[in-house]
Amino acid sequence: MSAVFDRPSLWQRLQPIFTGFDGPLLVVVLLLGGAGLLTMYSAGFDHGTRFVDHGRNMLLGVGILFLAAQVSPQRLMALAAPLYVIGVALLVATAVMGVTKKGATRWLNLGVVIQPSEILKIAMPLMLAWWFQRREGQTRAVDFLVALVLLAVPVALIVKQPDLGTAILVFSAGLYVIFFAGLSWKLILPVLVLAAAAITTVVVSEDHICQPEVKWPLLRDYQKNRICTLLDPTTDPLGKGFHTIQGMIAIGSGGVDGKGFMKGTQTHLEFIPERTTDFIFAAFAEEFGLMGACGLLLGFTVLILRGLMIAAEAPTMFTRLLAGAITLSFFTYAFVNMGMVSGILPVVGVPLPFISYGGTAMVTLGLGLGILMSIAKSRRFIQS
Repeated sequence: MSAVFDRPSLWQRLQPIFTGFDGPLLVVVLLLGGAGLLTMYSAGFDHGTRFVDHGRNMLLGVGILFLAAQVSPQRLMALAAPLYVIGVALLVATAVMGVTKKGATRWLNLGVVIQPSEILKIAMPLMLAWWFQRREGQTRAVDFLVALVLLAVPVALIVKQPDLGTAILVFSAGLYVIFFAGLSWKLILPVLVLAAAAITTVVVSEDHICQPEVKWPLLRDYQKNRICTLLDPTTDPLGKGFHTIQGMIAIGSGGVDGKGFMKGTQTHLEFIPERTTDFIFAAFAEEFGLMGACGLLLGFTVLILRGLMIAAEAPTMFTRLLAGAITLSFFTYAFVNMGMVSGILPVVGVPLPFISYGGTAMVTLGLGLGILMSIAKSRRFIQS
């Protein structure tokens, strides 16, 4: 009888907090994080305290992941609209009285300098998943139109800063939610056709439209230059094309099995620009070669497949849309980063998840993974 009144041990009280995490997802993230630490040690060896700071940022990301995993999907749904409104309000404040660095107004001083656009990487899919959850079973064309407006407002404010890399990530995260909510292919195909026509026009007319005096609508000169440099980086090998050329040289010089850890000449002779941030994949490929790059691609593939499995098994429309959008956001990060370093996409400021240096990005990634873990836990609790 006395056993009924025995107080539970400390572990029994803490066990619900530590159990329920998705094992396969956690393992692949730890492996990618380990690859990131190894690469940062080499790429940042003569770059001050980058390795130590990267380790600290990873611990911060793990802490955010752990905390976010404890927040139930129901609570996340309640936070969706307020977080979106706060994020858009901060973007407006940034446009009015933001901090300008290197010609871009992306930061806001609230006692602590923050980058409000980072909030929208999570707030955008949260908001749109909440919107479609409220209209489950009665979704109409006007609901998709409202969703597109909700997406367009923050993306336009971010593009104006300008910050094309973050705008791409926010736009893609929102677009994934809209697609998973049932957007008709009849509306998607015309957009794809127009995009293909625009790309073809740029490629065919490169010699004319890439002239300095030619202005492109909706794009700033530096954005136009990035696209033209992608088509032919050798036109300015020591200027606008330098990043792309050096990235491709580093990747190609790695060969099949790489030059070896700490033996990357392009990396350690500082030919690779931004070798600890946006171009860290070039440093990784130089030292670990094609085999290492394939291993990294395999890791990201497993991460994405596992995330999509969590989305497919999620118990509600909100959690399905949210998990699917966050998972494909990781795909966007990796695809855009590797693509720009390899010379198949224009250079934009998008980090390689869990590999590139950056505290803000690590917090965002940890928050996204924590939400995935929360959705996976909620599924298990419902099944049990």
